[in-house]
Amino acid sequence: MKKNSIVLIIAFLIAQSALAQESIKWRSFEEVVELNKENPRKVLIDFYTVWCGPCKLMTKNTFGNPEVIKYVNENFYAIKFNAEGNDTVVFMGQTFVNTQYDPNRANSRNASHPLTQMAAVNGQIAYPTVVYLNENWEIISAVPGYLTPTAIEPIFHYVVNEGYTSTPWTDFEKTFEGKWK
Repeated sequence: MKKNSIVLIIAFLIAQSALAQESIKWRSFEEVVELNKENPRKVLIDFYTVWCGPCKLMTKNTFGNPEVIKYVNENFYAIKFNAEGNDTVVFMGQTFVNTQYDPNRANSRNASHPLTQMAAVNGQIAYPTVVYLNENWEIISAVPGYLTPTAIEPIFHYVVNEGYTSTPWTDFEKTFEGKWK
């Protein structure tokens, strides 16, 4: 009896460990361009900064949520992009470099990477901002601010099911019945 209990506890801990290690498959712009050629999908880009508290919370609480992880991995190509970083990105035949990046400020506020312009809402950039693109790399929407799993769920469905092509967001949001907690 004691051996069976120990075996069950070990099996439970292994299962919990495996679940805890699941995460969103974050990819680079270059990887997503290649993947999208063979198997087109919507694209989700999480624009964050190293100093942003709400960004860290969203990474932990929202993008760490098992339901969010599963949905994103099944329906999107996901890119996590440091909006003030110094990554050189080749995207859509163009090279993007943050020429004003200061390595002495690597852990604090820095100059915005040029790709961050796609995250602008009404000319303003806020962090975090999640940008949704269709399979043709056209911006569907840029959604600024910290979102909980329950707040991001209707947006995911609106984008993936292409509600944006026929239904105003306010109408969709009124009728959407979420399942995530």
